[in-house]
Amino acid sequence: MFSFSVTVLVLTQVISTSGGQSVSDERNQQMCVSVGVPGVPGSPGVNGSPGVNGSPGRDGMKGEKGMNGEKGLVGDDGRQGIKGEEGRKGEKGIKGERGLVGDVGGKGNAGKIGPQGPEGLQGIKGETGRKGEKGEAVTLNWKQCVWNREDPKDSGLIQNCNFRKHDSNSALHVAYAGTLRVLCSSGRCCSRWYFTFNSNECSGPMTIEGAVRGDPANDNPHRHRQIEGYCENIPAGQVTIGFNIGKCKGYLTTYDGWTGSLSVSRIMIAEVPPSQK
Repeated sequence: MFSFSVTVLVLTQVISTSGGQSVSDERNQQMCVSVGVPGVPGSPGVNGSPGVNGSPGRDGMKGEKGMNGEKGLVGDDGRQGIKGEEGRKGEKGIKGERGLVGDVGGKGNAGKIGPQGPEGLQGIKGETGRKGEKGEAVTLNWKQCVWNREDPKDSGLIQNCNFRKHDSNSALHVAYAGTLRVLCSSGRCCSRWYFTFNSNECSGPMTIEGAVRGDPANDNPHRHRQIEGYCENIPAGQVTIGFNIGKCKGYLTTYDGWTGSLSVSRIMIAEVPPSQK
């Protein structure tokens, strides 16, 4: 604590200004208040030793479980807002420049072979087909007769060729190959060459023949020609096939015919199965 004293001097002065009264000085009153003067502070005392800590108190008893509060009120769902207007479609952008062509990629590695698939189911066995009819064994029976001469005959037999036919149901294929010509002195002319079978022309189905017409403008027209055909309805056995020359149908006379010239002439004969019906 500090103590101090203060002396206060109070002066009261009354001045009168009214009625021409003189100003009187009242006695000054002096009040003295004694206030203590502050003393010199003392040296601080030595701190006391700390007290011993007290023993910890026991845990208080566990309070009872509070009651559940009431369920709050469910709030109302907010109303759905109004859909805004659809925005205006933007303007079409400027087409970009075409990009550069990329480099060709390298060849890829070969892929692995895939696993083998499962074996398919065996198909149903088909029905056994009907046994076909026994076919006829055919051995080719053929012959040719060849000569190398010129024959100026205008009518009659040129060459015979004998042939043995095995089957009465078969047909004969005959052919002549060689040079033929007919010469005209005036106007048009014609010579006919034909085959006979045992001195008769073929009737199954028709004759086998070839006609050569001439023209005075063609001087001695020797040409290689071929006449051939099939003849049926000929009995089995020996058959004489003749190659002949004569008049053309529609012509009244024979003309200057010629068979063979500067080449070999031949008759070819073959026995063949009957034709299909």
